[in-house]
Amino acid sequence: MRKSAVGLLIIFTILLLPVSAFGQSYLFSLDKLDVHVFIDEDGTYAIDYILIFTNNISASPIDYVDLGLPNSNFDVNRIQAEVDGTPITNISKGDYQGTGTGVALALEENAIQPGQTGEVHVLVEGVNGVLYPDDEDENYASAVFSPVYFGSQYLEGGTDFSVTLHLPPGVQPEEPRWHAAPAGFPSEPVTGTDGNGLVTYTWTNPNAVGYEQYRFGASFPKEYIPEDSIVTSNSNTLGILGLLGVGAEALCPQTICCGFILLVAGMIFMSYRSSQQRKLAYLPPKMAIEGHGIKRGLTAVEAAILLEQPMDKILTMILFSTIKKGAATVINREPLEVETIDIIPENLHQYETDFLNAIQEKKASEKRKAMQTAMIDLINSVAKKMKGFSRKETLTYYREIVNRAWSQVEAAKTPEIKSEKYEEYMDWTMVDEDYEDRTKDIFRTGPVFIPTWWPRYDPGYGRQVPSTPGSTGTQIPSSGGGGISLPQLPGSVFAASVVNSVQNFSSDVVGNIADFTSGVTQKTNPIPVSSRGRGGSGRSFSSGGGCACACACAGCACACAGGGR
Repeated sequence: MRKSAVGLLIIFTILLLPVSAFGQSYLFSLDKLDVHVFIDEDGTYAIDYILIFTNNISASPIDYVDLGLPNSNFDVNRIQAEVDGTPITNISKGDYQGTGTGVALALEENAIQPGQTGEVHVLVEGVNGVLYPDDEDENYASAVFSPVYFGSQYLEGGTDFSVTLHLPPGVQPEEPRWHAAPAGFPSEPVTGTDGNGLVTYTWTNPNAVGYEQYRFGASFPKEYIPEDSIVTSNSNTLGILGLLGVGAEALCPQTICCGFILLVAGMIFMSYRSSQQRKLAYLPPKMAIEGHGIKRGLTAVEAAILLEQPMDKILTMILFSTIKKGAATVINREPLEVETIDIIPENLHQYETDFLNAIQEKKASEKRKAMQTAMIDLINSVAKKMKGFSRKETLTYYREIVNRAWSQVEAAKTPEIKSEKYEEYMDWTMVDEDYEDRTKDIFRTGPVFIPTWWPRYDPGYGRQVPSTPGSTGTQIPSSGGGGISLPQLPGSVFAASVVNSVQNFSSDVVGNIADFTSGVTQKTNPIPVSSRGRGGSGRSFSSGGGCACACACAGCACACAGGGR
């Protein structure tokens, strides 16, 4: 590659670096690092960190902690963290600014101030792809772990360092063997068993340094974990190259060049995807703080807010609910025009009233702005109702309601009963993330008997009943023993109309859903603002997750975290 091309790539990469890579004024000590790594019976890691920081009195607040992790095979939803006992609710892959892979923990209002000490506790469960074949015994698996470490320019003083590996259930004390310890640590770990009877190896060094990358490992019989949990990707890759008739050595120069270009492209893509995902995360962080018990009594719309369903879908649910209550009528489908009645029914929820007020705005920009305000008020209302309750338990409760609603519809034996049940539970079925496919599937065949409120949603249908086959009036039994004469539609036509309602609402009112939601997110879940002065980056310090694995130990393959910038 020409020097000019290399120079251009370097400049381009520098431009992509986070602002926080420059002009930082962070200085702290990592007083203690205590990490327990549990090798679970499914072959995954559970990593439990205690990190104690003391911020230098002249430094910037520690408002983020970048925690490097062994690889990208983890679920952010399975990470719990707290600072000084207060839950950290903003945990993100996208905001991570260390090397390799990891997560950013936003301390927000609980940032560790200059001169103060703070304890960060993190539990990461279910990290996959961390075990490798032992290179000395084919019947053994190797686990090598490197704890998080930080850039030397940010650190002062030593670290009381402790690492404990908990081997899989069933491993007997005489079966495993530890790997050579890093310099500065005892040559042999302290062996023992934990409260659950698991064999443990513990390495300690009261005078370690927090910017060094240390590796700790052990090997154990692989019979205690699933065979497929052991990573053998190298052999698979070489096998594919062999089939292509290409030697790995021939690809080396090109691979380095292409890999660098792909890395830059990947950084751009991941940055964009993270930005888009961040725009759609509209729930306030305080709603994620776990309380106790289930919050009952929420409406389907409020449950959809808890599930962070797309906003165009939630607004469509509100449209249907106001139509069903007789408070609104669609007078034109494309473009969408809704007419409201003068006397608002008393049984409307506040978010339905706000919706009706917003939908009457004449200018598209004003209507969109009013819709965003209505959504902000609705989200804040749900957050207030959830105060003190467990979001996790509540979500499970309402997902069960959604499943029961679908069960009622699916269990109906006749088109008449199925139509009746769908009308009764329609609002709850729309809460389902897969409601589009399930609606199409359940009405794939057979007719649907149109609800009495349907003409207020479909003005064309209300003015003239379609003459399609099977669209004649039908007598549906009522609970009073009489009958209601209702027309019918082919099921596929009805399902398409319901499913497409969200798309129609989005194109006519919401517009670009990411931009619309971003306008709401700025109020309900804004990106944390740095507490630094002018020119500050908002990033407290950086760790890493990359690992160039060159081990001189049994099982020369590592799962590690660390690396500073």
